Amino acid sequence: MSGLIANFPADGIVTVNRVILRPEFTVDDLQERVAFLCENVKTYHSDTGFVGGFVSLNSGMVSNEGSTIGQAIESPMKGKEALIVTFWTDFENHEKSHRSETFQPLFQKVLDLCENGNEEIAYEMLWSGKAYGPDEIAAARQAKAQYANAA
Repeated sequence: MSGLIANFPADGIVTVNRVILRPEFTVDDLQERVAFLCENVKTYHSDTGFVGGFVSLNSGMVSNEGSTIGQAIESPMKGKEALIVTFWTDFENHEKSHRSETFQPLFQKVLDLCENGNEEIAYEMLWSGKAYGPDEIAAARQAKAQYANAA
């Protein structure tokens, strides 16, 4: 797993929640409610399967170099779509965390913000990695130059 998420097992799972904010709520509302939820998970589930996670907000930027569906200028979901991504040792422990009495009230407060309801998808990790350091960059470039046409 290359250490992108420390201690994430090779057979762990990744869960993704897509949140679309209702118009009457702000990103600050989302950050506050998710902060309480995440603190709860870290406190009560760090020893029962939770490995880590992150929350990201749609910045509005669209990569025209990486998109194949037209040349959009800005995402219409800017500032109202967020992803809550968590890393777990296994799906069963993830599910147990959701049944926790301390988790459910906080989870409901996050769901109250969502205009799209909620569907949490669990994924198996196929690859993760981090950028090379200076020595690794030089070695990788040298290997590419030396062996790129060998196949």
